[in-house]
Parts: sequence; C-alpha cells; structure tokens
Amino acid sequence: MQWSAWLIHFAFAALLAAVSALGVRMMLSRPILDQPDARKAHDRPTPKGGGVGVVVAFMLGMAVLYAQADFARIAEPRFVGVIAAALVIAVVALADDIHDFRFVVKLGAQCAAAAVAIACGLVLDRLAVPVLGVVPLGAMGVALTLFWIVGCTNAVNFMDGSDGLVGSVVLLASLALALISASEGAWFVYAAALFLAAGFAGFLPFNWPPARIFMGDVGSQFAGFVLAVLAVAAARFDTTQISFLIVPLLLFSLLFDAGFTLLRRALTGAHLATAHRTHLYQMAVLAGVGTRRVAGAHAGFTVFHALLAALFINLPAEAKPLVLLPALAVQLGWAAWVLGRMRRAGLRFGQ
Repeated sequence: MQWSAWLIHFAFAALLAAVSALGVRMMLSRPILDQPDARKAHDRPTPKGGGVGVVVAFMLGMAVLYAQADFARIAEPRFVGVIAAALVIAVVALADDIHDFRFVVKLGAQCAAAAVAIACGLVLDRLAVPVLGVVPLGAMGVALTLFWIVGCTNAVNFMDGSDGLVGSVVLLASLALALISASEGAWFVYAAALFLAAGFAGFLPFNWPPARIFMGDVGSQFAGFVLAVLAVAAARFDTTQISFLIVPLLLFSLLFDAGFTLLRRALTGAHLATAHRTHLYQMAVLAGVGTRRVAGAHAGFTVFHALLAALFINLPAEAKPLVLLPALAVQLGWAAWVLGRMRRAGLRFGQ
C-alpha cells in the first residue's frame, strides 16, 4: 500500500477519534449516573455510557468502509450480519446501563448476536493442535466459536471496573491487531481494528484516572464482542486457523484475570452471576496499588503481548501455541504479586 493511502487511513482514524470524543461529551452532558455501592470502586455518582462514542465512531467507519472501500470488503451477508449483531449488542447494553437488566437477559442477547455471526460464516472449522496436527472441529467448531464470543464479551465486560484499564488494553490491542492484519493483507480485520482503536483513542482521555466517565456495558460488551469476532476472522490468516490465538494473546491479561476469578469463585462455591469486587485488579487497588498503576500495568502487559503476537506470526504452526507460555508466566507472576500485597494489607478474597 502506498504512503498516501496510509496517510488517508490515519487521517480518517483521527476523524473517528474526534467523533468518539464528541459522543463521550454528549453522554457527559446528559449523564446516565453510575451510583456507588459496596462492589464498585468509585465513591460518588459518576456518568457512564461513554462507550456510546466508541460505538458511533466504529459504526461510522464501517459504513464508510462498506460504501467506499472495495479493498477491504468481505462477502456482503457476512459484513452486514456481523455489524448488525454488534449494533444489537451495543443497543441492548446501553439499555442495560439505563435499566440494569438481569444477567440472563444480557447473556441471551450475547448468545443471539454470536449466533448471527456464526450463521454468517464466522466459525472455526479446524485448529492446529500440538502433537495432533490440524484437527477438523465439525460441530464442535460451532460450540467453540459460540463459547469464545460470549466468553470474550463477558470477560472484557467483567474487567471494566477500574479507571483506564480496559480502555487502554483495548486501544493497544486493537492497534496491534490492525498492524498485524495489514502485514497479512487482511484488510477487513485491519480496518475494523483500526476503527475500534480510533473509538477508544477518543474515549480514553475521559476515562483515564480519575475518570470523568465510565464506558458502561455499551462500551465494554461492544468491544469484547467486536474483538471476539475479529479473532475468528483472523483465524483465516493461515490454513490451520491457529492465528485465531492472536486476539486471545493480545487480550491475555483481561482473559487471565477473568478466568482466574471465575475459577476461584467456582471452587469456593460462590454464585457466579452475583456481582462482586474480587478480581485481581480490584484486589490490587484495595491493597493500595493506585488505579493509574494498575491501568499502566495492564497497558504494559498488552505491549508485551503485542510483541509476542508479532513473534507468533513468524513461527511455524506447531510452535505458535508456545507463545502463550511467556504471557501466562507474566500473569502468574502478577497474580502472585497481588496476593502478596493482599497479605501485607491484611486482605482476603470475599471480605
């Protein structure tokens, strides 16, 4: 691609970031207030729903892409279906920000949106597995894709409880995904990731500690869903579909904390759908680590994961899954450090 094209893309992304910022300012002028309670980190009513700016910027970008950019087009039913599903996620999540739906309602909307993406052809049908080689997934591929999209949507949503954390991770992960996709000539994934990054570039200044506004479910569920779908699309980077792991690698710090917390609560008999304040990042803040430091740590993790993803692209298929091991080692180290801070502060999970 010529330099003039890159400059046009950069200028358009900057425009989308400005659109996102305007959307955030609109939500500040007519705020949906997030009231403090025992499970939340803030101690005063704070506006939420700032993710509306991200959604508007992303949808505007996709509309222009659909109308003008033939180089990044995919099959029309898949394009329209996936974007419509993402929009449904955003609308239901915004309604949830206003009315506070039960978890089963949100889960139903997420499953329906995931089913639309799968019906449009975004499904894993094979996967390279160490030792076994390329394994056809058959019907299991549909179940795995559904589990991944719903799981990623919720993981990103669950982790949005500390100023700047999810916003910085998604911004950096989306930028990394855009660069990797460009290197692979996957222009639809490149454009979608770039638009998502632009949306969060416009939002993050309002959310960096101390946050003036939260993204709300409309931002976190939307971002989780879009990145989950792009992970399935990125699987087409190679014939073994092992490139599916790029997005989980980029989001590894969020997925690890969400998975660690879910497993710990399951083992202790906690009700998994009940709201709580015991994620590792939340316990770090309670133990005296500032919100800026926690957000900065997760941003640093994401930069490290982006470097691993760049290495991932150039490895043979059988070695690619091994790139997850350094990311896992770092997260285990982070968990051990947080547990140590908790002990020194006299904190326990569930207090």
